[in-house]
Amino acid sequence: MAQGTSGYDGFAGTYAVENETSLMNAYYERPAALALAGDVAGRRILDAGCGSGPLFVALRDRGAVVSGFDQSAGMVEQARQRLGGDADLRVADLADPLPFPDAAFDDVMASLVLHYLEDWKPTLAELHRVLRTGGRLIASVNHPMMVNLTHRAEGPRPDYFERYTWTDEFVLQGRPCRMTFWNKPLHAMTDAFTEAGFRISVIHEPHPTPEAREVYPDDFPILDTFPTFLFFVLEAGQSRRRSPSSRM
Repeated sequence: MAQGTSGYDGFAGTYAVENETSLMNAYYERPAALALAGDVAGRRILDAGCGSGPLFVALRDRGAVVSGFDQSAGMVEQARQRLGGDADLRVADLADPLPFPDAAFDDVMASLVLHYLEDWKPTLAELHRVLRTGGRLIASVNHPMMVNLTHRAEGPRPDYFERYTWTDEFVLQGRPCRMTFWNKPLHAMTDAFTEAGFRISVIHEPHPTPEAREVYPDDFPILDTFPTFLFFVLEAGQSRRRSPSSRM
């Protein structure tokens, strides 16, 4: 099971509402992910860790053929309410084999999900498997330098090069919500990608959208001058493994 994500069942509706307009999601992470995806018309895209479906619907509106899954059944239900009964949505865990055939997708979008996992190796192997050769994995994670500096400012002085876990508490719509993450240094991330058969084509540290300055004037200057998330565009090389079902 992907550590830290099961907690979303307890506040799925609250998170879905917050995600629609929050600075981090609506004016920072989601626009950056869509910009990196570019023209997606006609592309088969897997939204890995789809949550309540805001990225799914944005990709679908741009002409993509989208499938999505999330470990949280509560978040998948939120997505079904948004997207309708004909949307290809499933409850599945990033840490387990995925219920999709080999080479089924042109792109995989993994927005803010890998940092819930301690071990990326089996997950990246599965994401590579479901991508066609030359397909893209577009992933965003907590920026490791942001995490390290934040924890240093709070008291302990964690070793940047050490992989470690922590639990954060957020207040969403006035409700406290706790989530657990894993932090890895940048080189551990890039090593994991290349070992899984991906070629790194882009490493991106975006700015929030200009509109965020008007909506969030107090928080915009910090986010505009120091990154919170780190983005990768990765190209899948020739597959080195196939699922048993695909050979039947």
